[in-house]
Amino acid sequence: QVQLVESGGGLVQPGGSLRLSCAASGFTFRSYAMSWYREAPGKERELVAGISTAGGSTNYAEPVKGRFTISRDNAKNRVYLQMNSLKPEDTAVYYCNVRQLSGSYWGQGTQVAVSS
Repeated sequence: QVQLVESGGGLVQPGGSLRLSCAASGFTFRSYAMSWYREAPGKERELVAGISTAGGSTNYAEPVKGRFTISRDNAKNRVYLQMNSLKPEDTAVYYCNVRQLSGSYWGQGTQVAVSS
């Protein structure tokens, strides 16, 4: 079965950096585009970034452009989110996502808190 396990979240000061990782299993990872979403308290879950199967194409939500970078390692079945210049408004639970014909799959999420 599809499994996505996020890690790398934590508490960081404004201006700091974090690197999130998502370990995927149960499907042919290299065949699927992957995405990162986030859900802040009281807000709807929103797309943060997406990456194509081979990593040659990426897209970002406007609030994170120029600060976040999505990447993937198909040999390790992992997708990453490098987050720089973090702001308090980046505070959220971050989720890894894959969409397949059988459905949309999510990990358990990893908490990111940006505060001084």
